[in-house]
Amino acid sequence: MSTITMRVGGMHCGSCEALVREALRELGGVENVDVSHGTGTVTIVYDEGMISPETLKSAIEKEGYTVSE
Repeated sequence: MSTITMRVGGMHCGSCEALVREALRELGGVENVDVSHGTGTVTIVYDEGMISPETLKSAIEKEGYTVSE
């Protein structure tokens, strides 16, 4: 398992956190997701053999947020 923390722009509330969390949890290979709109970050524990950081980033961006590592 690997862990990555990404900065997510555009999150303003708990509903934003929930959207990001659910988008990531739907992906195969994601073990755990910790989202904070207060800090503007998401920390993801994932199986690097099943999913890439680029795919994680894309899933967040599809929800309308900006992502940087």
